[in-house]
Amino acid sequence: MRTNELKQILTEMTLSEKVGQLVQLTPDFFLAGGEITGPMQEWQMSKEQLFQIGSVLGTHTSEQVMQIQETYLEKSRLKIPLVFMADVIHGYESIYPIPLALASTFSPEIVEEVAQLSAKEATQAGVHVTFSPMGDHVMDARWGRVLESNGEDPTLSAALTRGYVRGYQGGNLSTEKNRLAACVKHFVGYGAAQGGRDYNTVDLSHVNLYQNYLPAFQAAIEEGVELVMTSFNTMDGIPVTGNKEMVQKILRGDLNFEGVVISDWAAVVELIAHRIAKDKKEAASLAFSAGIDMDMMSDSYQTHLAEIVLDTNQQVALDNAVFRILTLKNKLGLFEDPYRGLRELDDNQLAATKKQLAESILTISEKTPVLLKNDNQILPLKVGQKVALIGPKASSQDILGAWSWIGESEKAISLASGLQEKSLELSVLPMEDGQVITDEAINQALILAKENEVVILAIGETSEESGEAASLAQISLSRNQDKLVQAVAQVNPNVAVVLFNGRPLDLSNIVEEVPTILEVWFPGSQGGRSIANLLMGEVNPEGKLPMSFPRSVGQLPLSYLSLSTGRPMHEGNKDQKYISRYMDEGNDALFPFGHGLSYSQFECVDQGISHQAFREDETIEIRLAVKNNSQIAGGTTVQLYIEDLVTKVARPVKELKQWQKVYLEAFEEKEICFTISAEDLFYVHHDLSRSVETGEFNLYIGLSSQDESIKHQVAYTM
Repeated sequence: MRTNELKQILTEMTLSEKVGQLVQLTPDFFLAGGEITGPMQEWQMSKEQLFQIGSVLGTHTSEQVMQIQETYLEKSRLKIPLVFMADVIHGYESIYPIPLALASTFSPEIVEEVAQLSAKEATQAGVHVTFSPMGDHVMDARWGRVLESNGEDPTLSAALTRGYVRGYQGGNLSTEKNRLAACVKHFVGYGAAQGGRDYNTVDLSHVNLYQNYLPAFQAAIEEGVELVMTSFNTMDGIPVTGNKEMVQKILRGDLNFEGVVISDWAAVVELIAHRIAKDKKEAASLAFSAGIDMDMMSDSYQTHLAEIVLDTNQQVALDNAVFRILTLKNKLGLFEDPYRGLRELDDNQLAATKKQLAESILTISEKTPVLLKNDNQILPLKVGQKVALIGPKASSQDILGAWSWIGESEKAISLASGLQEKSLELSVLPMEDGQVITDEAINQALILAKENEVVILAIGETSEESGEAASLAQISLSRNQDKLVQAVAQVNPNVAVVLFNGRPLDLSNIVEEVPTILEVWFPGSQGGRSIANLLMGEVNPEGKLPMSFPRSVGQLPLSYLSLSTGRPMHEGNKDQKYISRYMDEGNDALFPFGHGLSYSQFECVDQGISHQAFREDETIEIRLAVKNNSQIAGGTTVQLYIEDLVTKVARPVKELKQWQKVYLEAFEEKEICFTISAEDLFYVHHDLSRSVETGEFNLYIGLSSQDESIKHQVAYTM
């Protein structure tokens, strides 16, 4: 449909119909076919108003979508089709590893594949828009929603966010009916909730906001993301959903976003609980004036926006918001095909998609685990070994994660099932997942541990213990799982811990007790099979941590992106008192950002730098050899960090700027090259401009944020 045709529709709409386009409801409002249902009674909504609504969130099946759309179009005066949205976070029914696990790949190409195939399955169920990706910058593992994030580094997060948007949206939403419109969230600062407590207050400097919290959103917008969701939290004392500066000045102005802005669930009416609005009318007025186009699951707009628009002469603002929503529907091709290809699907196509997804999920879930330690080379296991598999995650199918809302956990492949396919002499002692481990169960574990060569302890979180509204004050192993690890390690030195979780954990109680720890996150539908492949060495671990693991919860929030202080701690003064340190704990992470081992032995060897100084229009090249000093083929991620030695605004000691994934056969060596430009040195100044001054910089290359295998100092001159 042409722009002039959309504008013609807009001129034909009544005020009530325009307001309706800005309201989003759940499917249960429509399930009675237009009868006055419970939700409609609560909202005092008429049947006429129901069939003016613009969008629906949370449908599950194509049959449900077609039923609602057919009924709606039959009863709607202007026949403007509904747009259907859902949480497609790391898969739809077929579930990939959680986003934090996907970030462990350091691969925009992998997340693009995840997004593309997730979109394919979701569109076959009638979904048009996904509330993904999540671009929140995170540093506090107490916040359960780190599960849904790309981790603690803004450069990595921006690159992965681009990959998600490309994968979901493709090149043309109108013709590519197996793609979804993406909605990047949560704008902005949500990941900085104080105390790691969900929905809590946020207070950020603008330098921090622009340097760390906006880059992922900027990347999504540059990639063409169609929607942005505002966050629940305050910024500068005002909730973002009612914050004109954040939405109008920063999002619309500085980031140049032209698409649809949608609130999070009931965030408009929650302005009352924030105590910046006295009632729903004032909440609606604040949100609309701030620039919120769509009110998700609140009757604030539905009940009050028409009156507000007339009283405050905001007809133009209303028309602009409606037109953005009509434009989104037009981009999706809904005016030509309100069912968006659903009637063209057959069972063979659906089955082929399921098969394609299963294969992709297995391959990708083999790439996301991170080998945290492997002393004495306990892993990989050997064919024929006597192995005991023990713990609450041994036979558990609760391995999908909190956002797999329609994923079928009963179809997930458990670790026990995966290992039973291997040539091992396997004994399994499952424990009830989510329950306290009793002394009796620990005694049974000790008996089994003594009888076997190697013990695999499968432990971690339940899916309900991380994700939204799953904040924790303590992130150590709970329910006596640490006690189980400690006891088993006393009777068998060959213990490998396999961790299932959605956040970095405090592992200080067990890290010295066991030689091997494999972090597998929530690995998705094929999890047990992929982990078994890794444990057997059929696949070599290659994941790198996208978030630091703390030594203690008292270190949080924690990131390798720590700023210099006036009294920094270093090796020469670490025992002094009047420096920036803890008296009872180290400053550094237990396992740092970028860390991740392999069954291979990799080494980075300096091959030289092109020159020691460069100007704005020049670049510097650093060449290095990456060697595999083992007989096991594998892959790793080589990382380049910078340190600006003198700045006008305090900067992190190190910042990730580039990385390359390298795959090597046994004893193979490859030369790679990093090219540094002035853009890599830019940072946000006090006036929020981005630039760099002349000066000296340290460049570090290695296999983690703490690895300084290669170091060069260079000068930047004007």
